[in-house]
Amino acid sequence: MKYIALLRGINVGGQRKIKMADLRTMCEKIGLQEVQTYIQSGNIIFEHAEKDRSVLENALQAQIKITFGFEVPVLVITQAYLQEVAQKNPFLQQHPALDTKLLHVTFLAAEPAKDLVKALAEKDYGTDTFEVLENRVYLYVPNGYGRTKLTNSVFEKKLQVAATTRNWRTIGQLLAF
Repeated sequence: MKYIALLRGINVGGQRKIKMADLRTMCEKIGLQEVQTYIQSGNIIFEHAEKDRSVLENALQAQIKITFGFEVPVLVITQAYLQEVAQKNPFLQQHPALDTKLLHVTFLAAEPAKDLVKALAEKDYGTDTFEVLENRVYLYVPNGYGRTKLTNSVFEKKLQVAATTRNWRTIGQLLAF
């Protein structure tokens, strides 16, 4: 089965650096096949017979700690799930001509509690908007991600679930693998 591992917080701001060649080698060492990486921010495309994504997440997290000496949250998704994420983007469904440079998806490790989503939605974020759908947050930031208050850390804190965010271009590139 084809999977994508999304690593959170590597090679950002000069901390927790991992060379992609070293990451690929590590992945092959633990039995992942057809390993490829996309950009420096931690996207690993691979194949494996394991059906339980949590087994793969745990194996990757443990091996990253052993190999590189620090913990990295890992979320493993299927290629089919990523296709669903792309097809169900509510912003593109409502406005197909929307500038995709302003779109992001925050992947959540679990579906957040409805009361936490409601509390988050009650705040004013100016022109930035989001929609939580199951275990992901679709985000539209007209002034750019660098200026939004709706960061990955905010979603983790307010929704009480681990998260990692990707821009829409990265979603498209990962679908092409």
